[in-house]
Amino acid sequence: MSDPVKENWELIIIGGGPAGLAAGLYATRSGMKTLLVEGASTGGQAVKTDRIENYPGHPDPISGPELMERLKKQSEGFGLKIMEFNKVVSVQSDDGFRVNLENGNTFRTGSLIVSTGSEYRELEVPGAQELKGRGISYCATCDGPFFRDKPVLVVGGGNAAIEEAIYLTRFASTVYIAHRRDRLRADKVLQDHAFKEKKIKMLWNSVVSEILGSGKVEGVVLEDVNTKERSEIEVSGVFVYIGTVPNTGFLKGIVELDEKGYIITDLQMATSRPGIFAAGDCRHKKLRQIVTAVGEGATAAMMAYDYLQRIKGTQYI
Repeated sequence: MSDPVKENWELIIIGGGPAGLAAGLYATRSGMKTLLVEGASTGGQAVKTDRIENYPGHPDPISGPELMERLKKQSEGFGLKIMEFNKVVSVQSDDGFRVNLENGNTFRTGSLIVSTGSEYRELEVPGAQELKGRGISYCATCDGPFFRDKPVLVVGGGNAAIEEAIYLTRFASTVYIAHRRDRLRADKVLQDHAFKEKKIKMLWNSVVSEILGSGKVEGVVLEDVNTKERSEIEVSGVFVYIGTVPNTGFLKGIVELDEKGYIITDLQMATSRPGIFAAGDCRHKKLRQIVTAVGEGATAAMMAYDYLQRIKGTQYI
């Protein structure tokens, strides 16, 4: 039987968000033959962010799509090969690594960087699945314009929730924020902005216990976490930001993961499997920001370069 491998690479990067694109930039500038494989379009969660105010070197806010397009163009300018809409389904260790794609293609590489990021955690209450895409959204930038002059609810209290709530004030008549605590977790500058917005109404110590509606979202049932008292409010949209789930299922048994599925690495981005590195939001860490993802991507690329130099002579290409 002939070898099914389509092509050989020195480095393959799985995931095209900020970490993956930065890794591709540093890898290609170092002369490595590098392929980036992305299951959707490049940019990751960053492209769903309308306004980025804390990226170094940008005193004026920049949109996520614009920042990611610049990084993509810069990386490709140094020779990074990008394959979008190609999902990786498994990785095999075989005198290097084999990366197997959903379309049946297989690529061989001497080193891997996993930068697959994470997806927003879904709301698991009655009505959530039935009305997903019918008023329930995980991307205000994508769906906000559909709720012009209508009341909406944002679930969560972190940076993502507050950033998107502020964005939604451009369209919605009222933006409720339901948070299970009596204070937000978002950065103070975002909190200050949100508290100044007349359209934003805070619903403290509240969790969503049910989504109401027939064919589309018409309201929600809220429960007070202290008193357990329930109440209903009328909204046409529910935007959910209650944490993330890492996209690492294809790595089970290949590298060490924590109890939530995040990849465990050392400070050099090395995983438990020599030759595989990880960067960005798929890593076990506390801070998940574009700036940290970019730094980790650069580190992972340089560590992959060092790894390949150490094993030079192995027939991985």
